[in-house]
Amino acid sequence: MLEILFGIIAGIITGLGMGGGTILILLLSLFYGLEQHIAQATNLIFFVPTSLAAIWMNLKQNNVDRKLAKNIAIFGVMGAIIGSIIAEKLEDNMLKKCFAVFIFIIALHELYGIYQTIKMKKRLHKIQKK
Repeated sequence: MLEILFGIIAGIITGLGMGGGTILILLLSLFYGLEQHIAQATNLIFFVPTSLAAIWMNLKQNNVDRKLAKNIAIFGVMGAIIGSIIAEKLEDNMLKKCFAVFIFIIALHELYGIYQTIKMKKRLHKIQKK
């Protein structure tokens, strides 16, 4: 039953373009107790069909800069090969720490974005009062 719930949550987040795999890795390691390597590899299997669905929907709605996407994909594949070689050599505990740092950086980025939005709204509010 948890698999269904995890799949739906991660799929929705993936469809929204926010990295559902990150959530899936967290859920698999926390609730299933999977080793980090196994959770991340499982995420990669999850990633293929959900990404294809999201790509198809976005292509259909003409939301993709195809030239940019092609260039990012080419170098992304190269980076994925390098990253998987590095991950293979890391111990599980170190991989967890790297993942935690990655999540922390994303959280900081999101908090900064919220701060910037609030700051901008305050400026607009001051301008509208004048």
